[in-house]
Amino acid sequence: MPHTDSARPQVNRVRLVGAMGIGQILAWSSTYYLPAVLASSIAQATGWSITRVVMGLSLGLLVAGACSPRVGRMIDHHGGRSTLAASSILMALGLALMGAAQHLAVYYLAWTIIGLAMAAGLYDAAFATLGSLLGSVARSSISGLTLLGGFASTLGWPLLAYLEHQLGWRGACFVLAGAHLVVGLPIYLFFVPKTRASTVAAGSRTEASAEAGQPSAYRQLLLLLALLLTLQSLVTSTVSVHLLDVLKLLGIAAATVLAIGMVMGPAQVAGRIAEFTWGQGLHPTWATRLGVLLCLVGILLLLPAQAWLAFVAIALYGAGNGILTITRGTLPLVLFGPAGYGARMGLLARPMLVAQAAGPIGAAMILDAFSADALLMVLASLALAGLLASSRLPAREAGT
Repeated sequence: MPHTDSARPQVNRVRLVGAMGIGQILAWSSTYYLPAVLASSIAQATGWSITRVVMGLSLGLLVAGACSPRVGRMIDHHGGRSTLAASSILMALGLALMGAAQHLAVYYLAWTIIGLAMAAGLYDAAFATLGSLLGSVARSSISGLTLLGGFASTLGWPLLAYLEHQLGWRGACFVLAGAHLVVGLPIYLFFVPKTRASTVAAGSRTEASAEAGQPSAYRQLLLLLALLLTLQSLVTSTVSVHLLDVLKLLGIAAATVLAIGMVMGPAQVAGRIAEFTWGQGLHPTWATRLGVLLCLVGILLLLPAQAWLAFVAIALYGAGNGILTITRGTLPLVLFGPAGYGARMGLLARPMLVAQAAGPIGAAMILDAFSADALLMVLASLALAGLLASSRLPAREAGT
């Protein structure tokens, strides 16, 4: 597949990735990770149940999934600068409305707006922006962006807890809304270049000709990749929400459970550093297989319910998940090329976001009806299916 990299604007990649990394830390901290810190305070202050409060995030993810394909096409046609800037405005609006919400319907409306912002401002939109600006050489920048974004929970959770303690949950929402206007919006307007119209047009023509040449093979490969990423999203969203509860149900002491959970973040960062440092010469297909395998082994090692083994399990799982966060962006770029990358990322994001919304709910049902062991077996089965799907992906560049 021919590329249009020569037509792309000259970009200072270090400055671009650094600025977008700050934007991603702010975006993830104030959306996806927000209920983990504020949900209990919101429930206590409003009288809404924890389930109803957390369902706001599920609603936001469903909205993001519905909008992601259109957002991807917009980035392909117009570049990512305006889309990312719009995400900051939408996040500010949604968070301000959440802070002012006195009724559950208004709270859910806030999450609907935040869902639109998540579609336009989280990793998929950021990856598509890098692809539109950098073309086939965007892989290392995507790796660098996820490496910086990995600090969202490390920095965001303590910041949210501090704001909640000092200002209450409503005040925290208002401060975050202001941060998107004062920090996030200027970052995208001043540090993300515009994509030239000639680059967009050339990319659209290239993609159209490629799909016309072998539409059946293209669709089959895209569906296979969507299956793999969706299966992995079911696993990761479930683990991120229910890990501590699962460990407690396995009989591990509460203090040890917290220590085990703290291994996750550093392990993910370590996996991303390893991919960024040593994995650039490895085809993303093989990196994906390694990441899924590490997740599968980590889940299986939890079954013996031994505390020391659980530390190893979560370290392996976290490293695998860190690698997969990167290959989620680099694999479609390498397999299909940069033309139409934004639209493709949007199509792939839809089932992934739906899985992230539904996975924890289904897992809660399994825990209520059966046991932690049963949930781990289901997760292992999903990871194994993902590994089998990854084994069918080609380890070659687009057009070869």
